[in-house]
Parts: sequence; C-alpha cells; structure tokens
Amino acid sequence: MKEKTLIIFGGSGYIGRKILAVFLDQNVFSKYIVCDINALKGFEKRNNVEFKNIDVRKEINIDLVDFDANSSWVFNLAAIHREPGHEYKEYFDTNIPGAENVSNFARLHGIQNIFFTSSIAPYGKALTKTSEQSKLYPETAYGISKLMAELIHREWLAENIERRLIIVRPSVIFGPKDPGNVYRMIKALKKGTFILPNGGDAIKAYGYVYGLVDSILFTMGKTGKLIVYNYAENPLVPLNEMTDIIKKEFGYKKPTLKLSTKILYILAMVLQMGSKIAGKKSDIHPVRVRKAGFSTNIEPKYLRDNGFVFKYDLLKALRHWKSVSPEDF
Repeated sequence: MKEKTLIIFGGSGYIGRKILAVFLDQNVFSKYIVCDINALKGFEKRNNVEFKNIDVRKEINIDLVDFDANSSWVFNLAAIHREPGHEYKEYFDTNIPGAENVSNFARLHGIQNIFFTSSIAPYGKALTKTSEQSKLYPETAYGISKLMAELIHREWLAENIERRLIIVRPSVIFGPKDPGNVYRMIKALKKGTFILPNGGDAIKAYGYVYGLVDSILFTMGKTGKLIVYNYAENPLVPLNEMTDIIKKEFGYKKPTLKLSTKILYILAMVLQMGSKIAGKKSDIHPVRVRKAGFSTNIEPKYLRDNGFVFKYDLLKALRHWKSVSPEDF
C-alpha cells in the first residue's frame, strides 16, 4: 500500500521540529522524511521518521518508495533567514537555488502538493494594515530572495492543473525553546535593559509557533489550487502594550526606558564597534535596532475571512509557553 508521505526540507530547524511533533501527534502522515544539512534531534525513537542529510543548494537525489504522489506533500522550509547575520549574496545563493531544486524534486517524483514558508519581508515596511492583497516592496536581500522563491514555486504550480501550492508569509515566530526576538525582549524586560524605540507605538507582527502549525493544518484542509496567506496573531497590539502584558504576566518591576530610534541606532553602532575591538559579539545590532523602530502591521486576512480560529493572543501564548516549557523562564 502506498503511503501518505511528508518530505520536509529544512525540517531540523525550529519551525520544522514543531510541525513534525504536532503532525506525528495527530497522525497527519504515515511517513516522514526530514531533509536538512543539520542533524534532526529528538525523534530518534520514531520508526516512521527518516532523516537525510540534504543541501537544497544542490540537486536533490532521494529515492522514494511506496509513496502516494497525490496525497503526499513537499514542505520547503529551508532558507537563509537571519537578518542581520549573513552576507548579502548568501540569501540569494541559498533561497533561490533551494526553491528551484525543491520544485525539480517534486517534478521528478510527480508530487502534487508543495507548502512553502516565505516571509513578511517581501512587503517591506508595513506601516498600515498589510494583507495578502497589498503591494510588495521588498527592501532587503532576504525579502527579495523570498519573493523570487515564491515565483519559482508558482512556476511549478502553473505547469499542471492538478498541483497545489500553499505559501505562508509568517511574521516573527516565537515559542518554547526559541531564542528569537520575542524571547530576547522578555529577558531584557526582566533585566530592565529593554528600550522602547520611539515610545513603542509601532505594531510589530508576531505569531505563536503552535498557532502557525494550526494554520498550516487549516490551509492544507482547504481545496484551493493556490493559497497565499499571512500568519500573525489577530488582533495585534503595539510594542508598548506588548511590554506591559509581558511585565504584568511575569511580575517584572524594572522600568522600561524610551528613546528615539536615531539615538538607539547611534548607541548600537558604538556598542558594535566596542564589541569588535574587544573580540566579542553583541546582540544589539544597528540593523536590528532600525528594524525595531518601524511597524510590521500584518493582517492575516485570508485566515480571518475563512473562519480560522486564532487561539493565541499574546497573553494566552505566554501562558501556554510557560505550561509546556517552564524552564525557559
């Protein structure tokens, strides 16, 4: 009997592992093939999970046996994404060949379904509510490369009427065991070292990782040939309200300073220079400070209009996070 199989590229990463854990728990597929340049950890006892060391920048050669091409899916999560953190050309050297090679892999094996994790970066600065119908103005190498990867997968889709493509544009994703922006903010609020840029009135789109996985299952259950959707929690609150919610929930009492983005940028430049001279690495980067000062007001219009239930506002997300991973705090 042919198996319903998930082949997940970039599956050893944070989001990939969370998808895998939930899908295994809910028996979404009968077999899982996880492909990554980094080893997969935590799933060694799962007999239906197979790991393959694959670099998506190169031609993908995997022998698939007894899989159902119509019900199986390819997930493309593989990407260079941390910004700052890479040279300009690195985003193009990975994200574009990766999309091409994953699409070619699906073509070769006749797989009819691809799920691609893009980004909100193709929108550029989202100062007003930005939905899936909004114009795209990518401003960074990451945003441009992600948009080009979307187009490559769309080319694959257009070749066959039977194919399906789902593209998610996630906002900043946070959750258990993720040392990303939201967790850095929580730790800084605890220490009293977090500074609100421009008073914190900017809306910074965020999404809880388990809500993202729920949205993936939701859209896979739809019938559209092409679905492009944003993932951010609904509703969002401004950065200053986020800090108030976090401090109240965790009982943090230290004050939160407010400075203009220009002053913060200059301070970040000085700290970066000092860190380089001292041979150390600083988390306070000028690019990160500049990004913190402008809004990413992302509207998950597709999900809202199609009846998706948003389970995790910021407070509920924090409480769920504490319940499943209290050691993080």
